[in-house]
Amino acid sequence: MTILIRKFTPKDTRDWDEFVLNSNNGTIFHTRKFLGYHPPDHFKDNSLIFEKKGNILALLPAAIIRSEKEKILISHPGASVGALVVSENISFAETLSLTKKLVEYAKDQKINKVQLTIPPIIYSHKPSHYLDFSFQKQGFTYKKREMSSILFLEDTIEQNLKKFKPTHRTAVRKGIKSGIEVNQSEDIQSFYKILENNLSIRHNVKPTHTLEELTKLIKMFPEEIQLTAAFYKNKMIGGVVNFCVNRQVMLAFYISHLPEFQEMRPLNTLFYYIFDKAISKGYTIYDFGIFTVGESPNMGLARFKENFGASGIFRDTLELNLT
Repeated sequence: MTILIRKFTPKDTRDWDEFVLNSNNGTIFHTRKFLGYHPPDHFKDNSLIFEKKGNILALLPAAIIRSEKEKILISHPGASVGALVVSENISFAETLSLTKKLVEYAKDQKINKVQLTIPPIIYSHKPSHYLDFSFQKQGFTYKKREMSSILFLEDTIEQNLKKFKPTHRTAVRKGIKSGIEVNQSEDIQSFYKILENNLSIRHNVKPTHTLEELTKLIKMFPEEIQLTAAFYKNKMIGGVVNFCVNRQVMLAFYISHLPEFQEMRPLNTLFYYIFDKAISKGYTIYDFGIFTVGESPNMGLARFKENFGASGIFRDTLELNLT
């Protein structure tokens, strides 16, 4: 089976994004439109296109990271998930050949390591472990396995409400009764102040994106990236920035609220409205995001998400050491 591999060039942009849109496991994070928001000198792009008989078989958004001792090919560091994007009808034989070709390419380019963060299995329209098996056959191992909380959305918000633990159902009613209003908001600056303060106090870290970057992303993707905020007497007291990952999954990228309004349960109320909106738009899965960092779990965060009816899946990073 002859598979050709070549580097992405700007003239491939339209074909690339069209393939991602119609693929089995592609996400917003795989698109050139998303990856292109980074400054050109921020990463050394080394994205790859795999072709068979002149047609795209797979894509790999990637970059090269160098240190004094190593040259690493990494699925794009500017994206939450990456790895190979493939079509729904890719065969087992093609997948085996594809991963073998990637390893051959890495060896030819004197690459020391390959690191890939693969989309969770539920991001695929047609669930398949062909890629996982093929990576394993090529010698890839797990570098880390983070846990993400996912909720399967039902046909109506009433059906989803039945999945909530009693405490969360009570919290939603309390939030609504307290006068909390939930709306889509363009006031990114107010939310960012809440987010920045919470992350600093609780974890001593900064948001992944700067305010300017997040504002730019929302302007670039007005339908796919949105802030849903909770207000009390016209004051923003919490919010969730959601990424519509693909046509079936919505991902909570940032979640934050003002601690002094905790008793009003703004987050519970927010998620109730977000689930309702997601269902109306045809999404079937809500990804709350990871509750582990470096495989160390935040038990309180896990329980909070479980109380909505969520369960856990892996967000895996695979690694192949070639030295």
